Order: sequence, then C-alpha cells, then structure tokens
Amino acid sequence: MRTTFGLLFLLLTSNTLFAQGPKVLIVTAHPDDETMFPATVFKITRELKGTVDLALITDASGGYNGLVASTYYDKNLTDSATGRVALPLLRKKELICAGEVMGIRNFFFFDQLDDFYQIDPKPFFEGKRWDMAFCEKKLNKILEEGQYDYVFCLVPSAEQHAHHKTASILAIRAVKNLKSEKKPIVLGGRALNKNYTYSFDVLDGFPETKISKKAPVFYFDRSYGFGENNKHSYMIVADWVKACHKSQSGDMNSSMHRGDLETFWYFDINVESGIEATSKLFEKIRQSGFVTK
Repeated sequence: MRTTFGLLFLLLTSNTLFAQGPKVLIVTAHPDDETMFPATVFKITRELKGTVDLALITDASGGYNGLVASTYYDKNLTDSATGRVALPLLRKKELICAGEVMGIRNFFFFDQLDDFYQIDPKPFFEGKRWDMAFCEKKLNKILEEGQYDYVFCLVPSAEQHAHHKTASILAIRAVKNLKSEKKPIVLGGRALNKNYTYSFDVLDGFPETKISKKAPVFYFDRSYGFGENNKHSYMIVADWVKACHKSQSGDMNSSMHRGDLETFWYFDINVESGIEATSKLFEKIRQSGFVTK
C-alpha cells in the first residue's frame, strides 16, 4: 500500500514539474514599458503556466502627459510639481493593474528617481543619477534567488530614453556577471508593425548590448486573427494592459491597438545553445491557447 501511494505521489509531482512553464524576470525603467510585450507575457503565465516577475527601476514620478487622466484622477498630472507627489503611487497601482492582466507574480521596486527625459545613459553608470551599487546588488539577489530561465528588457536603441537603456544594460550586466553555471537568457523586446524596417546591432559604448548574428529575431504576432470572423486576437491583451496606465493617457491613446509584433532580440552574451531553446519557447507560445502563426 505504501509503495502504491509513493508511486502515485511521484507521478503527481513529476507531472507538476514537467508541466511547469518558463520562469521570466522583466526589468524595465517605467510602468508602461511592459506594453512592448504584454501578450507574450500573458501567454507564458496563462497558457504555458509559467511565472513572471517584474523589477521596476524608477520611482515612476515622471511622465506628465495625462491630460485626460487629470480629469479622471482630479489632479493636474501635466504639472511636474503635482506629478512628483502623485505619480509614484498612481503609476505603481496602474502597473499592478497591468500585472493582474498579464499574470505577474511579484513586483520588485527599486525607486530610483524618474528625473527627466534624456538620451545619454553614461551619467547613470557614473553614479550621477541613480544609486547603481544598490541597483546592482538588489538585482543580483533577485536573479540568484529567482533561478529564471529568461530576462526580458527593452532593446537599448540609441534613440531610446536613457532610463530604458540604463535598465536594459543593468539587466544584461547582471546576468553576465551572475555566478551560476545556468544563467537566464536575456532578450530585448520591442513592439513593431509587420512591415518594420527597424534593426539593432549594438549600442555604441556598451559592447554587452551586442546582438547575436546567429539568432533570428523572435516574435509573437499579437494581431493575428482567429475565432468567429477572425475578430479575435491577442491585441486585446495589449489594449487591456495599456488601459491600466490611465495617468499616461496621451502616450497610451496614441499606442492603443498598435504594434502587430512583439519582437525579441537575442543578445550575444547568451550561450549559443540557448537559441534553439528560445526558438522552441516561441513556437510553444504561438501554438498555445488560441493558435496563431
């Protein structure tokens, strides 16, 4: 009898282990940065039964484009003085709302100053903007304890906000320096239209951002139609997530129902053997739930 029970327990626990999906950590600078790849995250958590956590680097006190949101929240969110006080709490609540849609498990808040729009990430790594020693230590601990399979960040393009680039470089360096035999694969995400001409190779001055020439650009087509009259698509998930970010009513209004593809770029710091594993992951994503191409 004991042998039968033990065998049954082993079978049940083995099935649970094999059924477990990938573990992912998202590292972004601002609430709403995750709108670059929400449908991919949704499919990982809801359909592949994986787990996703999110590390937010800034305190979310910037972003004064909430003209309509000012009426919604009864606060002048286009005014920086008001925003500095009100936005950190509002935007974190909005991120948690978006996280409920995507199935985010844990949030890690680093609370570095969301100071002003700028392009150059170098001052951040020189310690002139953020407490980088604190950020590095905290992110290292999260990675060590989380045992993630993947880390998602934004593609650190030259034209991007310095906060975006700094957060992504921070994530890449943290994985690169991780003292572990098994390191997560770092992917840079970006939402693009199907006919995109965008390309990325490396951010000047930061060789760790170099993209592998052996890997394809992985993608999920969130606009692909299915169901009755093809009127359904995973684009609705992206819209649900964007709708949570009410304080950013200007940016979200212009981005609603846009960006057909959630694209992911494979950094050269990753092991070459991870390319095949990542290809299989995105094939599973496309074949899970409501099948897409």
